[in-house]
Amino acid sequence: MGGVVLDEGPAGVKAPDGGWGWAVLTGCFVITGFSYAFPKAVSVFFKELIHEFDVGYSDTAWISSILLAMLYGTGPLCSVLVNRFGCRPVMMVGGLFASLGMVLASFATSIIHLYICIGVITGLGLALNFQPSLIMLNRYFSEKRPLANGLAAAGSPVALCCLSPLGQYLQFQYGWRGGFMILGGILLNCCACGALMRPLLPPKAPKDAEGEVKEIQEENPQPAKKKKLLDFSVFRDRGFLIYTVAASVMVLGLFVPPVFVVSYAKELGNADTKSALLLTTLGFVDMFARPLCGVIAGLKWVRPRCVYLFSFAMIFNGVTDIVGSQATDYPGLVVFCIFFGISYGMVGALQFEVLMAIVGTEKFSSAIGLVLLMEAIAVLVGPPGAGRLLDATKNYMYVFLLAGCEVVVAAFIIALGNFFCLKKKQDQEPESRLEMAMSACEKEGLNHEETGSEEGPETQNEDEDKTAGPQEKTVNGLAGEIEGEVKPENGV
Repeated sequence: MGGVVLDEGPAGVKAPDGGWGWAVLTGCFVITGFSYAFPKAVSVFFKELIHEFDVGYSDTAWISSILLAMLYGTGPLCSVLVNRFGCRPVMMVGGLFASLGMVLASFATSIIHLYICIGVITGLGLALNFQPSLIMLNRYFSEKRPLANGLAAAGSPVALCCLSPLGQYLQFQYGWRGGFMILGGILLNCCACGALMRPLLPPKAPKDAEGEVKEIQEENPQPAKKKKLLDFSVFRDRGFLIYTVAASVMVLGLFVPPVFVVSYAKELGNADTKSALLLTTLGFVDMFARPLCGVIAGLKWVRPRCVYLFSFAMIFNGVTDIVGSQATDYPGLVVFCIFFGISYGMVGALQFEVLMAIVGTEKFSSAIGLVLLMEAIAVLVGPPGAGRLLDATKNYMYVFLLAGCEVVVAAFIIALGNFFCLKKKQDQEPESRLEMAMSACEKEGLNHEETGSEEGPETQNEDEDKTAGPQEKTVNGLAGEIEGEVKPENGV
């Protein structure tokens, strides 16, 4: 769990770390924005829905809750579909579902219809886009993956800053029915984003090499391995189990402050518009914190320890909640939102990067589905549980204290669990270092073959020793040093 898995993508395909990957990143940026910001954008219409259907605020709040539950809880279903049909078709079908749900909701005659159309259908459509987009991002980026994750995660605050004002404008101009219809059309962009998710193809082998491969396959036929639709073997990985437990505990308190901070400001006697500016402040800071954290996580000396950076981000977030619970005026809440936006952005940029580092590309499609399923339970329990605590105590301080303690506990779970897993894996470190050194030697050798293909074999062999760069010597030295360490252990 402490080390980073080297992601090679599909069999025989190296992550390009650029090229078409930037188009994939753009699609993932848009999808992430829709997935996280849409439940909050829909809440703009709640006041009008309350008057239309003569229901309470808690009844309309179930729309966003069901939508989030579908986004998280259908993770295993998304994993099965991606492993069976691939990311691109799943995302394009998901885009149609997301749009269809909002269009049907514009014809709703009861609140139950909205639960089904927006909560279930649109929620399922967004889920079918969110998870596959992260899987494709993981396949297209390896060395630059932390930066890619940070940029993609920035889609959430950017979309929130755009969709909420847009929802208010649509409600004022066209009413909630017209607004839902237009939002349904906007969600068709998910299909365009899905079309960007071009699958990676293995490089074409030369004709002579193809003939040799065919002969070997004919002489030694091997049964094709059937890919699992949902790989439960990830539960055998202690690192994955620790991450799942920590993420579930973290989600219990992570989303509570953004839900209650506006009400907290109103309780202190601030106007509605002034209180709403707190979320704008939080989102603006979050917008820049995510890509910046991605850059930091990609540094050579930080990336192998990204789990500890993730735990630091959670401690930062939890301590911010605990200190913010003591705020007694509006300036104090503004300072709280600034620091919460920084820590919240760090957590958002790192949470899936750490999961990718733990399980690797091959099992990521199954791992993220199972993690999201566990988080779905926490999402449904966290904010309502905080609401019950508020009803019982009539004091927002206890709500923020509880949320902060939950996030801090999650940070200690993942940090301490990772530390002990690292200790148990120290014996495997020499072998992994030798493998990395040999891979670097092979890569350097390929470069020499390409540059020296026009020269004769004798001239090329004579020049190799003279022109060997310091990087190759260093790698060869490392390989020899590790080989010397490993041989005595094997008794050779």
